[in-house]
Amino acid sequence: FIAHDLSVVRFISDRIAVIHKGRIVELAEAEELFIHPLHPYTKALLSAVPIPDPEQEKNKKLLVYDPSIHDYSTDKPVWEEILPGHFVYGNQKELEEYRKEI
Repeated sequence: FIAHDLSVVRFISDRIAVIHKGRIVELAEAEELFIHPLHPYTKALLSAVPIPDPEQEKNKKLLVYDPSIHDYSTDKPVWEEILPGHFVYGNQKELEEYRKEI
């Protein structure tokens, strides 16, 4: 199932792959992805999911993904399993930061 609305995908999929410009940047079980989003693009997508409470919706912070934050000139990105079944795309510096988040 392909969709841009992760709130819908969450309830019909067991696993979710987040794709940016044709590359999978994160893959995890649906609930795991919502609990521990790691890749900045995933976080930006999740920040756009509407919250049914108007007060919370008004105060939430929308994240904007900026691909220029990645420097892959010398430290090339890899596809790595951070937690069992939770994979993310990043270079070694980013992967260490993702591990610290968990």
